[in-house]
Amino acid sequence: MRICTDFTTVPDEYAKAADESGRLDGTPVVSFPFFIRDIPSDAKYLHWEFVDDDAIEVCGFQWIHWSVANLPVESLMADINDAGAVMIPAGFSAKLPSLVPQAVQGKTSAASPLVGRSENVNVTERYNGPQPPNAPHDYMLSVYATSKPLEGLEQGFWLNRLRNALRDCDCVVGYDCKWLKGMN
Repeated sequence: MRICTDFTTVPDEYAKAADESGRLDGTPVVSFPFFIRDIPSDAKYLHWEFVDDDAIEVCGFQWIHWSVANLPVESLMADINDAGAVMIPAGFSAKLPSLVPQAVQGKTSAASPLVGRSENVNVTERYNGPQPPNAPHDYMLSVYATSKPLEGLEQGFWLNRLRNALRDCDCVVGYDCKWLKGMN
């Protein structure tokens, strides 16, 4: 399984330089597009996390920018050039609840009581674009494929619950991660 993007640095419209139409409560909320290729034939669900470990030097903990669980592979548009690939389009995070109601998104670090940035679930439980305050940061997008849905995850789960469910399920059939840069 492979994650593919047309960029190595998260483009401005999905990050710190996003214009006001792509922000809520000052946070960039339009998710970036990516492809997932070579999905195993026994994969039925996709799950992912987009995190920033460089935030540890700034705020003392890893920053969770986006997490998704229990997204049925069959609900995604296949790449017309590759039957084993799917496209996650730009803005998917905002559209996901209405497009695929059984898929859920987890809390971002904006929901942390230590940060208290927003109470708007469209910020705290959707994609938050990179906004590194001190220097360029490295971000990790990790995608997991499973043969069945993960149990016990509801809208607004915390990332540790996703990771625990993946560890405990004995159904992970694919994995990949991709490092992306975010500019300050």
